[in-house]
Amino acid sequence: MREVSQPATEAIRLVEVLRALADPVRLDLVLRLDQMGEDFCNAIGAEIDVHQTTLSHHYRVLREAGVTWTKVQGRSRLVRLRREDLDALFPGLLDSVLSAGRRTRDTATTSTVQAP
Repeated sequence: MREVSQPATEAIRLVEVLRALADPVRLDLVLRLDQMGEDFCNAIGAEIDVHQTTLSHHYRVLREAGVTWTKVQGRSRLVRLRREDLDALFPGLLDSVLSAGRRTRDTATTSTVQAP
């Protein structure tokens, strides 16, 4: 198993993390990663209605911002959140973003169900 290029912990910058998390698709990927733990890219993004090349782009942005850690295993990529690094650098940030993302997802789900 090999790792792909990603920033060292001390190179992670808040503005890049926030920029990566600001996109709805990437936020959804991070929410799924938080629930699943470490998993393969294709498993995490399986239920997201986005083309595979677009998903690859979103994974790259998350990795380059320091939000995720990626290892290559054969032809697949294993991804996990860099929770320890993010919590050490920006205490409470990831939990706040995930909590807000869950609330937004729940609100969007309930608002699509219309009353009779």
